[in-house]
Amino acid sequence: MVDKPSESRTDPLNVPWSDTVRFVRQLSHDLRNDLNAIDLQSAYIGELMQDQELTSEIKRLREVVSGLNSTLQRLSRAVGDVAPNPIPYRATEFVTDMRTEIGRKFSNESDEITWDVQVQDGMLNVDPQLLQEVFAELFANAFRHNRGGGPLLARVEIGDNRFVFTLHEPKSAFDSATQNWGREPLRNISQRHYGLGLNRARAIIEAHGGELQAQYDPKASALMTTVRLPVSSSDNV
Repeated sequence: MVDKPSESRTDPLNVPWSDTVRFVRQLSHDLRNDLNAIDLQSAYIGELMQDQELTSEIKRLREVVSGLNSTLQRLSRAVGDVAPNPIPYRATEFVTDMRTEIGRKFSNESDEITWDVQVQDGMLNVDPQLLQEVFAELFANAFRHNRGGGPLLARVEIGDNRFVFTLHEPKSAFDSATQNWGREPLRNISQRHYGLGLNRARAIIEAHGGELQAQYDPKASALMTTVRLPVSSSDNV
């Protein structure tokens, strides 16, 4: 007589995010160790071989291994804890540096961004490297996902003791809910993209005492993503 499967076996698993993070980081660590071993062995074989064609193939193999290693490093970082090292940073200088970084990372698309900067003097207390990561993620998503016609509009201003960045993205199609924006890791997965970037961006923003919000305007066919960060008045600079 065969026992009937219990109902609990059909229930979806409810794995805590902390356990998922530990799993991803451990798996990434183990695989990177194996990849490093493959790379070292390939280098050794390359030193032994005199055939130019085989040497070239080994070089390409090592490049593939290096790429996989980098992917695993980024994955491990994407699920890692956020621990900012904040420093005082003038808002005007931060915007200038942020625009320069966006122009560098998206050199082929930077002409498709319209900037509207209305930033009075003020002081942020931020980790610049982490926040640059946030804005790079927002622009990358805007260029990658269901881009509509027209430029991206990036508006930056200061009001009510908040540094406010708003990205206005034309969308050809949009059917995602925005209530939990940045709080649903692993939901949208594609090749070499694992649905972790926006979750990390939200975590970085909140670690700075800020907030991330998104709202879709169906009449304008546009998604508006807003980042708010606390700012000091220029009197405290």
